[in-house]
Amino acid sequence: MEVIILILYGLALLLLFVYNLGQLSLISIYLRSKKKRKANIRAADTIPWEQLPPVTVQLPVYNELYVAGRLIDSVVKLRYPADKLDIQVLDDSTDDTVELIARKVAYYQQLGIPITHVRRPERKGFKAGALAYGLQEARGEFIAIFDADFVPDPDFLLKTIPNFSDPKVGIVQTRWEHLNEDYSLMTQLQAFGLNAHFTIEQSGRYAGGYFANFNGTGGVWRRAAIDDAGGWQSDTLTEDLDLSYRAQLRGWTFSYREDIGSPAELPVAMNAIKSQQYRWMKGAAECARKNFGKVLFAKHTSPAVKIHAFLHLFSSATFILVLVLGVLSVPLLYIRANHPDWELVFYVINFFQFNLFILITFYGLPYFVLSRKNKALVFWYFPMYSSLMMGLSLHNTIAVVEGYIGRKTPFVRTPKFNVNKAGERWNGNKYLGKGLSWLTFAEGLLAVYFVWGMSSAFLLNDFRMIFLHLMLAVGFGMVFFYSLSHSMAIRRRNFA
Repeated sequence: MEVIILILYGLALLLLFVYNLGQLSLISIYLRSKKKRKANIRAADTIPWEQLPPVTVQLPVYNELYVAGRLIDSVVKLRYPADKLDIQVLDDSTDDTVELIARKVAYYQQLGIPITHVRRPERKGFKAGALAYGLQEARGEFIAIFDADFVPDPDFLLKTIPNFSDPKVGIVQTRWEHLNEDYSLMTQLQAFGLNAHFTIEQSGRYAGGYFANFNGTGGVWRRAAIDDAGGWQSDTLTEDLDLSYRAQLRGWTFSYREDIGSPAELPVAMNAIKSQQYRWMKGAAECARKNFGKVLFAKHTSPAVKIHAFLHLFSSATFILVLVLGVLSVPLLYIRANHPDWELVFYVINFFQFNLFILITFYGLPYFVLSRKNKALVFWYFPMYSSLMMGLSLHNTIAVVEGYIGRKTPFVRTPKFNVNKAGERWNGNKYLGKGLSWLTFAEGLLAVYFVWGMSSAFLLNDFRMIFLHLMLAVGFGMVFFYSLSHSMAIRRRNFA
């Protein structure tokens, strides 16, 4: 059994190291590609006003009572020729959101804004189905998409459309910004992680010529690329990642505008964070199952592109590796104590702690580039963010495994709150789930398990893993505490 634990631990650590080497490659590309990334920036007045192409703006909405009005109010402010603009509110709502949107649309139509309220007879295919339905009536050569929690810049279209001057460009993606980053510790940590994705990953993949992904919102598609790739499909929970790969396999290229910020809301409740993470992780696994074979056998795709596509598509599997490493790290302490003659094995295992250096650079660099806060805070945010992700590893592992084995579940959208400042209440949100699952209590037990791991360090006089166990205990403890406290806050609201 001890040998099996060592093999499993070493294998998980090796696979995580291989993945992080891919991240190190993206860091290197990002640092070396400033000239290329700067050359991709287009001025907002590049195309004469009268020559701007027709654009359809799609706003997929489903029961978004708290943010739908804000979304519409911001989108109608987009600067673009009215005769070239077509705004579709793709409303699948089943509650009071329908009436709210109807009033907003009617008001702006009276002002001459080219906006329509699109209702389909059946919510088939969830978000992908709504986008496909809207395309049937879309007049635009280009399709901009914003989720309900976004507040786009008025010059968004004027800044992004010029990037389509290259006829091969099928997707232009912008960087997400955060309306409520400073609301709480949870929002700060989410922003810390997302900033790394939108700085290192997206910029690195674009500059390196690798496959990248439209992030579902805050971007623009060429209509011809959507059609050529087979359109929106709802057989995965991440229709954006799926269509991105199918389009790039057809030869369309990805353009990333890191300089354009698209403000959006971060989830403020743990149940909402879990809902978002579940969809992202399971959807990524489903897309890997669906598309990697096509990438692997693509004739005009280089080995480097295929390797990065593999690491990209299977990135959600890192949560499985983190969970395995965490669970096995406690018995590993006792194995080390019982077998001092195996020290060479443990020396080799320790070599892979180079992972930590890569991760600190990957998350720390964007913080230094983007944040206006005290730069020393990176040494607070990095361990806390890493702890949070470790704490979500059980939840996300279940999602990833379900994706790989093909277990289908409905598309569950992330509840939006429209809260931006500390102290604003969110527990009145009627879309939040009210119950606690067995998973919450499993996360609490894992927190206790890693506290035992910390205690074992003193018992065995071996402190080489105490920091890891501290992070795991804090991570699972945070997830358990916030899941429990947020659920209790909702219950108190219901009984008030």
